[in-house]
Amino acid sequence: MTTAKNAARAATESPAFRTIARIGYVVLGIVHIVIGFIAISVATGGVGEADQGGAMEAIRSTPLGLFLLWAIAIGLAALAVWQVTQAFLERNPDTKKKWGYRVKYVGTAVAYLAIAFTAVVYALGGSSDSSQSSQTMSAQLMSTPAGVFLLVLIGLIIFGVGAAFVVRGARRSFEKHLDLPAGVARKGIVTFGIVGYIAKGIAVAVAGVLFVVAAVTHDPQKAGGLDAALHTLAELPLGAVILWVVAAGLIIYGVFCFARARYARM
Repeated sequence: MTTAKNAARAATESPAFRTIARIGYVVLGIVHIVIGFIAISVATGGVGEADQGGAMEAIRSTPLGLFLLWAIAIGLAALAVWQVTQAFLERNPDTKKKWGYRVKYVGTAVAYLAIAFTAVVYALGGSSDSSQSSQTMSAQLMSTPAGVFLLVLIGLIIFGVGAAFVVRGARRSFEKHLDLPAGVARKGIVTFGIVGYIAKGIAVAVAGVLFVVAAVTHDPQKAGGLDAALHTLAELPLGAVILWVVAAGLIIYGVFCFARARYARM
């Protein structure tokens, strides 16, 4: 077991692997920037799905679309593996005792793998609809005895993830994972991180609320992913303005991911 752990650690600490993992942050930034621009289109009355599927569709339509989709898949898969190694192969004994950190790292890895899988689907010519998938899953859960409870639980977990993003941005806790330069550059990166984390957290939290609403009203059509959450924001009073702000925040988060690729502690 020790030999296997040492081999895994050595592999993930190699310069080549870390370079690919850093590319993962770059492509993650690209995905969020595309989602942000789609959300702006929705705010101005346009069409499009402001989620991972919509972003992959937009990327696939570009001249380098296929190359970018495979880059997204490979980069995020490498980033997911690195997250798992941080959870279970960390040398720091204090970190080993904190299961909360392990859950966070593994959860992040799962999210990266989900986006990577979506990229592979689109690279192979397929497509996906997150809102439709969420509604189908909600309907299936509601048909089971404990379905409503499970759907509420899912919604609360997603809401919790969104709230965690907001807190992480507000407290600037992401800074401890970065080796930032001094001066104006540091202030700019930190500001982008704060705005980006809070904007993404709001969008994710709204998606969680939609699952709870679907469970309480027994209406699976009200459940949805990120795209449904952003459309819900657009329907609020001053919704277009709110959606513009959140969309701009997602774009800023994407730009922050570029800086994260350069300065992340790996």
